[in-house]
Amino acid sequence: MKNLPNCCLILSTIFMIFTGCRSKSINNRYQSALPRNIQRTWIGPEFWTNPLQDWQLNNGRIECITSGGDRSVFLLTHELSSEPGTLEMSVTLGRLKTNQEELLAGWVGFKIGVRGQFDDYRDDAVRGVGLPLGMTTDGLLFIGRVDSSVKRIEPPYDTIRLMMSAIPSGDKYRVKLSAYSKDGRILSQIGRSDINSDWLSGGVSLVCSHGKIQPTPETRPVIDDGNWGFRRGTTRGGNVRFWFTDWKVSGTKVRAYPDRAFGPILFAQYTLSKGVMKMTVQMVPIGSKDGNSVRLQIKKTSGGWKTIAESPIDSMSRTASFRIEDWETDHNIPYRLIYYLYSAGDRMKLYTFKGIIRKEPWDKEEIVVAAFTGNNDLGFPNNDIVRQIKYHNPDILFFSGDQIYEGVGGFGVQRKPVDKATLDYLRKWYLYGWAYCDLIKDRPTITIPDDHDVFHGNLWGAGGKPTPPGLSGYKAQDCGGYRMPPEWVNMVQRTQTSHLPDPYDPTPVEQGIGVYYCEMNYAGISFAILEDRKFKSAPKILLPQAKIRNGWAQNRSFNAKKEADVKGAVLLGERQLEFLRHWAVDWSNKTWMKVALSQTIFSNVATLPEEAKSGDIIPRLRILKEGEYPPDDVPVSDMDSNGWPQSGRNRAIKELRRCFALHIAGDQHLGSTIQYGIRQWHDGSFAFCVPAISNVWPRRWCPKSPGRNRAPGSPHYTGDFEDGFGNKISVYAVSNPVFTGLKPSRLYDRATGYGIIRFNRKTRKITIECWRRQADPSRSDSGQYPGWPITIKQIDNYIGSAKLFLPLIEVKNMTDPVIQVIDESSGEIVYSIRINGTRFQPKVFEKGSYKIRVGEPGKTMKQISKLIPVTSREAVRRIVVDDF
Repeated sequence: MKNLPNCCLILSTIFMIFTGCRSKSINNRYQSALPRNIQRTWIGPEFWTNPLQDWQLNNGRIECITSGGDRSVFLLTHELSSEPGTLEMSVTLGRLKTNQEELLAGWVGFKIGVRGQFDDYRDDAVRGVGLPLGMTTDGLLFIGRVDSSVKRIEPPYDTIRLMMSAIPSGDKYRVKLSAYSKDGRILSQIGRSDINSDWLSGGVSLVCSHGKIQPTPETRPVIDDGNWGFRRGTTRGGNVRFWFTDWKVSGTKVRAYPDRAFGPILFAQYTLSKGVMKMTVQMVPIGSKDGNSVRLQIKKTSGGWKTIAESPIDSMSRTASFRIEDWETDHNIPYRLIYYLYSAGDRMKLYTFKGIIRKEPWDKEEIVVAAFTGNNDLGFPNNDIVRQIKYHNPDILFFSGDQIYEGVGGFGVQRKPVDKATLDYLRKWYLYGWAYCDLIKDRPTITIPDDHDVFHGNLWGAGGKPTPPGLSGYKAQDCGGYRMPPEWVNMVQRTQTSHLPDPYDPTPVEQGIGVYYCEMNYAGISFAILEDRKFKSAPKILLPQAKIRNGWAQNRSFNAKKEADVKGAVLLGERQLEFLRHWAVDWSNKTWMKVALSQTIFSNVATLPEEAKSGDIIPRLRILKEGEYPPDDVPVSDMDSNGWPQSGRNRAIKELRRCFALHIAGDQHLGSTIQYGIRQWHDGSFAFCVPAISNVWPRRWCPKSPGRNRAPGSPHYTGDFEDGFGNKISVYAVSNPVFTGLKPSRLYDRATGYGIIRFNRKTRKITIECWRRQADPSRSDSGQYPGWPITIKQIDNYIGSAKLFLPLIEVKNMTDPVIQVIDESSGEIVYSIRINGTRFQPKVFEKGSYKIRVGEPGKTMKQISKLIPVTSREAVRRIVVDDF
């Protein structure tokens, strides 16, 4: 073994001469250089492993420790160009001595020309298709397909050097593969001269795979809707476990891209609120000899860097968290993250990650929020979305949930043991950061987990309790609570929410699961960040007569409008309602706008054909052509939506409308702008559900009966409705799925996109934009879905349509005061708002006696009592408030 490297170097040189291959691109060569005397899950910054938890670095070797189909290590920093040229690649491999049983079907070796669908190396690494070549577990070398006439290599496969070459041969390539023993003897070889050149461009991978080899087609298949990812047979199983070392790649086709390395610092997210900056740094699964902390540095005006904090790396979430008070908010502050990793040569190597903490934009007239939901990987790495968001240049990013799905990145989902389930989640979560890193590192980002983030199809958190033991699937989650262990749930929350402002009440719920609901105040906009799922009741327990399955009543005679709103059914829970009551009246820190952020909206904006018993039919519904309309769709009663429970929904809306808060959310996979109603239509806040980034569940809103009070010329599906639970909603626009003719259909025909919300400080107007994924906003706003943009006034989030008038308030000696309207019979604050200027016309929906407070809460407040509303604006009197 000591002589193996020198022996292989000689063999490599002889092999290149024999095949006529000489690398003309010396600087683009790659040779693995991995640290010894260390064991860790993560191999190194130049690799992406599929899947993460099935590989490890161990004493300088790359080891596949869990057998399964299509396990691979993709080389990030080098790829094969589309130009004609040569390729030489070699690696030393051997079977892991975990057992002595006979090897089951499988193979080990390379994939070359690994390419995905979206012309990006990250897509290549995760979903790419390549030409396989290597050795089967019964000792046959192969290139693309197995040839039983090839000389068989006899086991045991202790140490084998695989060497391949490819040189142009007319319009094809001649590919040769040879296997050598550790003492340099040739064991077998095979060659093909008919390899299509299309297989010689893209990435390269090491592969250790269980399962039979399927013959590779002569030409590269088009990855479309029929073979998304072109990946089959990736389940765990078998006993095919091999190690690799001394991987070399060279040739004139090889191009180096060192900036594509990923890790050990992967990405960072931060928020800034009331002078407190919080940041979460996402790290890789490090080893015991690697650094165990991350340093945060800021750039000084002199140009140097100053360390301001150091944070340990959490052993489970692999995150480092920072909380810095008294942050200077009046200018951009460049930051740098510092980490030391045990690297090649058994030395500690310095790694850095840079970004900017933007100044708080108090000087901007318009604050822009970009909002997202449903981050499946069908369009990963979402370069189109990132490009469009960079054009919009938002001040704040909001990811409303489902940042990952169970199937993201392929290879299914691994729920146990906890350590492997953690790595499985992190692998999926890393794709989120890999796609959006350039956006989130430089601007405040709010992320909140939804059901799929915690490996649920639907989630009724029921105050944090566990699901009943022994149950799985629908049966488990329908009973309420969390299926995954509490330490795992907390790990997910640390990765996604530990950079959010401090929780309003940090007391954990059941099982010690943490909470994160809080306020973020940024440039005068106060955001209430909510947890829709954590406290919500499970309908199956409360509604046995409905025979609930996955949130849907299977009992046809069950009337959700009349029977579903039962005593004890909880939506947000008392703790969050208390938070909202406090938040709604708090206009401190120069707050001038209120916005609520949550996983999903408080209504069920969805229809299905009348005969449907559940949403299971949704993925099979035909996407309609422009102008088509289904004849028999009716509003549905999906209890995963926050249209249920109705009383809990109404209590939440009452708190939102007290401060004229716009509600922004996601989850429903269907873009919509609606206005809530409680006792009557239009007496609640507006809500914007943003469309999904990618959509495997294309809901639609196509009620067969048209909405009432529609604007002239508006679509059939707009106007005043009751949803399937009897909740009043006024629908202004919906992004129903429509056939576009674009490819891939699964990405563009399912109403995908994102939301942009603009808040104008001067006019107090809110503009809601709903953008198609395929749009180019740099050209015009024609890329928005029909019905958008929609502009409303701040007061439209409650009293815009009220018909009763209180006296006109004119304020002297104070600009932009807070005005509170209070019901004198109950003492309840009906609403409060920081007005724009010095004049305000209060309105109400109910007759009675009111009083008004004017001023700055916590300081000076003037009060006018016993005010009776009138029905005519012309009849109102004017009240001047002064002496502040």
